Amino acid sequence: MSTAYQNYYTPPSSANWTGRVDGSGRDHLRWHQVVKSIHLDETENLSGRYVLLGYACDEGVKRNLGRAGAAKAPQTLRKSLSNLPLRQEQQADIIDVGDIHCHDNKLEASQEALGEAVARILKKGGFPIVLGGGHEVTFGHYLGLRKASDKKIGIINFDAHFDIREPRDHKATSGTGFYQIAQQEERFHYLPIGIQQISNTQALFNTAQTYGVNWIEAQDFDVSNQVIIQDRLSSFIREIDQLYVTVDMDVFASPYAPGVSAPAYNGIIPNPFFMAVFERIINSPKLVSIDFAELNPDYDIDNRTAKLTADLIFRIVKR
Repeated sequence: MSTAYQNYYTPPSSANWTGRVDGSGRDHLRWHQVVKSIHLDETENLSGRYVLLGYACDEGVKRNLGRAGAAKAPQTLRKSLSNLPLRQEQQADIIDVGDIHCHDNKLEASQEALGEAVARILKKGGFPIVLGGGHEVTFGHYLGLRKASDKKIGIINFDAHFDIREPRDHKATSGTGFYQIAQQEERFHYLPIGIQQISNTQALFNTAQTYGVNWIEAQDFDVSNQVIIQDRLSSFIREIDQLYVTVDMDVFASPYAPGVSAPAYNGIIPNPFFMAVFERIINSPKLVSIDFAELNPDYDIDNRTAKLTADLIFRIVKR
């Protein structure tokens, strides 16, 4: 086990999983009754299991001059997930392996630690669901994918932003992840969905074009473009071996996701069309991992953003 992993890892606690008990029969169960809290070092065969891993870090958001607070998201998400019902079609084998933290502003070291943790889960056959944290989670998550496999990785990013900014003074932020990944990939397979013109400079659009990125703007993400969007997804997924999905919660309109680092008043609406597209993606047999980023509990209203994130995670485990 690496020094970075030891220094930035906090084991899970079953005390984080509490809630109402309606009964002990299978049909009465809620997540807090079935989630197992296991130290990552003590896990062996994770085949077919969903593995929750927190990334309690928002140093990248701070460096990017965003609203701090996303480091609190993993714990908030556990609370929102605790009372979810266990559906008949869902597996009861959900594991919480704890959190990776960012100490002393050492973002890059925490990303390395996250990468090692993700790689361990993948190599043991598990499906990582990483609970961010700022969107600096992306590069750390990617490092883990690369440590676990040399296959062709494609990334679908639900986001209002490209996050393809070049690091200044070699310092990563929440907005540099995809630039960093592009530097390491011979062929960069990246599909951002929900991009907003008012949230990205022309330079970022130019950078995306330079790297051959095809994106879907928020204004075009509509049922009237359903055929075009489905064709784009099919073409993208067909070209890759493994699919990694990352969801930046600022992709959604503020009434649905007010608790984020950089809110978007006119983002995507999580309506039946969005859910159909999301479920189409997560049901791909090529999907190997997913994360959720930028939930900021300090700015959430009635836990709307946390509940929306929990809903998306619920759909993954239900697939």
